[in-house]
Amino acid sequence: MKITAIETVPYAIPYTKPLRFASGEVHTAEHVLVRVHTDEGLTGVADAPPRPFTYGETQASVIGVIERIFAPQLTGMDVLAREPVHALLHRTVGNPAAKAAIDMALWDIAGQALGLSVTRLLGGWTDRMRVAHMLGFDSPERMAAEAERMRDTYGITVFKVKVGRRPTRLDIDVCLKLREVLGDGAELYVDGNRGWTASESAAALRELDRLGITLAEELCPADDVLGRRWLVRQSSVPFVADESATTPAEVTRSLLDGAATAISIKTARTGFTHSQRVLFQCEGMGAEVVMGNQIDGRLGTVCTVAFGAAHASSSRRAGELSNFLDMSDDLLAEPLVITDGTLTVRDRPGLGIAIDDAKLARYRQDH
Repeated sequence: MKITAIETVPYAIPYTKPLRFASGEVHTAEHVLVRVHTDEGLTGVADAPPRPFTYGETQASVIGVIERIFAPQLTGMDVLAREPVHALLHRTVGNPAAKAAIDMALWDIAGQALGLSVTRLLGGWTDRMRVAHMLGFDSPERMAAEAERMRDTYGITVFKVKVGRRPTRLDIDVCLKLREVLGDGAELYVDGNRGWTASESAAALRELDRLGITLAEELCPADDVLGRRWLVRQSSVPFVADESATTPAEVTRSLLDGAATAISIKTARTGFTHSQRVLFQCEGMGAEVVMGNQIDGRLGTVCTVAFGAAHASSSRRAGELSNFLDMSDDLLAEPLVITDGTLTVRDRPGLGIAIDDAKLARYRQDH
């Protein structure tokens, strides 16, 4: 089965409210739908969510690199020739979301051709994951109210709290309020998006430790090499590398250098193939993993849970699978349903999704 074309469709869907964190804020999901077509009539689909303030990609750059470089290189190649495909993609530096989308679309095609779900192809460990919800910057009262709503409506009891503001006291007060409102039955962990210094992070961790937080992610920049190493050594919880460890080589350096003790895996930036390599690295080095969220829509969330549920170590912790709820609409023909704090894998060939053509026509930006 050969690749005949790779299609890119830019689209934009507003969020119901701005999502704010230390490295920026977003008001609209400006993503790129990627479709890989084959000579046997099967089409693989994936989403590319550019994050210019984190990885440097934009909607225009994703489209440009796929249409001008990747599509001409890959057209005519065997869909299952994964290593040759990645060898060609690797020749172009950067562009993680564009590469990941092509990779996941190819896995979608493979699953359809074999009549198996991507989760079964990857490992088939379980059919569901617990859900963690990400809380963006806001007042303590509003963040607590959102967490209560997520718990009462969807049964979610794990929350990732965006921190990294100055003064630090704002974020400490948020976590205190969340613990007060949610009680001891909720799991809280924090993500600084590199917003604090190492000394600010250490002081905050001392206060947060009594609240029982379970993870600390990217509290200070990894480029602050000595400060980060000093901070991680004194952290009482696993310290997660996210945007500082986006490739297998960066993961190795982060763990060996003492800049992290756990890794966030995001299929939106490493696809399924390289996410699996990162996962196996972490297993071999004794580091925990968390399935992260690149502010994904429903399609991106389908990919995250498909990968996370496929392996024991990636399904152990709750995955960040609920932020599609912050979008005003979506492209999928069938909605995702979070029940009792869990999201179930679609047991259908490939990713098991269909795009609503009417919605795509409404939100696409290339008319």
